[in-house]
Amino acid sequence: MRVHCFQHIAFEGLGSIDPWLMEAGHSLSTTKFFESHNLPDPDSFDFLIILGGPMSVGELQIYPWLGPEKLFIKEVIARGKRVLGICLGAQLIASALGARVYRNREKEIGWFPITGVPSDTGNAYQFPRSLNAFHWHGDTFDIPNGARRIAGSAACSNQAFQLGRNVLGLQFHLETTVESARELIKHCAHELVAGAYIQSAETLITVDVEQYALLNQSMNQVLQYLAACRT
Repeated sequence: MRVHCFQHIAFEGLGSIDPWLMEAGHSLSTTKFFESHNLPDPDSFDFLIILGGPMSVGELQIYPWLGPEKLFIKEVIARGKRVLGICLGAQLIASALGARVYRNREKEIGWFPITGVPSDTGNAYQFPRSLNAFHWHGDTFDIPNGARRIAGSAACSNQAFQLGRNVLGLQFHLETTVESARELIKHCAHELVAGAYIQSAETLITVDVEQYALLNQSMNQVLQYLAACRT
């Protein structure tokens, strides 16, 4: 596949997605909004991955490229391409599809379990009953019209949604590696204040390496699911 990535901030990259793309032999191109706002030709890629970032989808005065980005995402979805949104990326998909994005009742930063929502059809992506995921978000989204909710958590009811077979929005991070977690802590440590669902920097980085492996394995499964989608 030809994969294009939207990256919003230098310290929040592909994480474990990058080696998966390389091993699978897929090509990768990237729009780095912190360097350039030029959008690609929608016909130049098969799969769009939209990464996270510290901004909110409504901060158009600070980040004016958010408006064109959302319109582009809407067009790409209408063309039936594969789309994966992570954290801010999922919020941008939801907003592009007309759903509300707003402050969650709790900030969620750290390792907390998400719960997959059982589906009565064979078309929905199925997360396990409990998956310990990495979180770093203060906003959440309503489920877009026509999409289905596929995961939630104690702190955030809407953790993931799916539209059709080819569009997934994940509020949590499955791509996080030890290195990318350290980068987030380095640049966003000011957010690690007391909270019911906010863990300390020490807790975040002392998680066993095996936990990262399980997390990244789940990311690989999501990517394989979307790669197998016919568009």
